[in-house]
Amino acid sequence: MSEADQADALFTLLRERRSVRAFKDEPLPRELLEKVLDAAVLAPSASNKQPWRFFVMEDRAKLRALAAEVRAEKERIGAHIPADFAPSFLAYGDYFTRFENAPVVLAPAARPLTVLSNLVSEALDQTTRTTIARMEEESGLIGTSLAIGNLLLCAHALGLGASAMTGPMIARAAVTKAFGVPDGWSVVALVALGYPAEVPDRTERKDAKSVTRYVK
Repeated sequence: MSEADQADALFTLLRERRSVRAFKDEPLPRELLEKVLDAAVLAPSASNKQPWRFFVMEDRAKLRALAAEVRAEKERIGAHIPADFAPSFLAYGDYFTRFENAPVVLAPAARPLTVLSNLVSEALDQTTRTTIARMEEESGLIGTSLAIGNLLLCAHALGLGASAMTGPMIARAAVTKAFGVPDGWSVVALVALGYPAEVPDRTERKDAKSVTRYVK
């Protein structure tokens, strides 16, 4: 395959990928799960530190219990939203629990790249030390997000459905506990994975020109 053909195939994959939130009641073969994880860990990361871990849950009862906790938190938050906006939030919040019927749910977690912050002395001004800490925190988050992108594209290429969901993180403590995520790691999103039971319509995308600024 020529480089041009490879590029065309990649753009086709990018255009056709969808966020799938409805899944067939079929188990996901372990070899396919391992393939998408193999794709995830090929992602680039700052200093190649690979600041990610992937926690996997296949227990339907535990997933339903976690979804119930997310749903309860959504309702609690909704009670503190003005009446004019609460119905819209609660309807939108229904998406937060769409992972509960997936055969597999992943919890990709990141940790900061605490290297430079351990080297500088306290004599360095607080503003700079805060900037360094933010850079290290975001480096771990960005690397793990890139890994999730790889995972989603690979899942689509294998004929699977997947979606990355940040909504469930309104119940971060419950998610962290359910997946047994250790201290020092922070769950970035939940990724529902399985055979798709829907083919979502294409959503609108902003034209690249409209979101690009060339700095002179």
